[in-house]
Amino acid sequence: MHVGLIGGIGPAATLVYYDALSRQCAAAGKRLHLTIANADTREMIANMEAGRPDLQAAIFATYVDQLKAAGCGAVAVTSMGGHFCVKELKAIAALPIISAVPAMDACFAARGYRTVGVMGTRAVMRSGIYGVQAAEVMVPEGEALDEVHAQYLSIAVAASATPEQCAFFKAAGQRLIDRGADVVILGGTDLSVAFRDDPGYPILDSALVHAEAVGRVAMDEMGVEAFV
Repeated sequence: MHVGLIGGIGPAATLVYYDALSRQCAAAGKRLHLTIANADTREMIANMEAGRPDLQAAIFATYVDQLKAAGCGAVAVTSMGGHFCVKELKAIAALPIISAVPAMDACFAARGYRTVGVMGTRAVMRSGIYGVQAAEVMVPEGEALDEVHAQYLSIAVAASATPEQCAFFKAAGQRLIDRGADVVILGGTDLSVAFRDDPGYPILDSALVHAEAVGRVAMDEMGVEAFV
């Protein structure tokens, strides 16, 4: 299937998805049919912070229209933060939306994770990764949650992480492990740039889990209905 990505939210995450999809299809000996529409990180962040999922869904729907015109049969939003409006987007989108949430649930169940720590945007953390069912979700406590949110948004806009930000997220993840998490979920799809080095505890990149699901749809290994 020709799949579409709503990218640019942020740029680093889009590169992660593109690289993962390219490698997945190449390993399977299949051609990747892909088109990317470039959305606006700052616009999405402003709507997320203001609690405007309907407005952001309407904006994303225009990109879905573009991707449909390009020949795509399904679309994925390359941002866990951007999933704050996926429910609203599904209701108005001209194509099926490949959600990260069913993919995360399937991954947690397959790996036997019982408790997962998550770092990302406030929406991702407070929603418990938008209501995943396969594992209990643990998030940073108190003011640390807001600091993780702020630091993550800075990374998403810059598409890079300073050494200080890398150290901050490594320490924040360790606290989740110390509280009993089996694994730390990089619940921001740009967060991998802060984990270039092994932090010394298990991590799982939500972008890679989602990208694998998109790849399975692209290669017709699974129908899009499994991830909507």
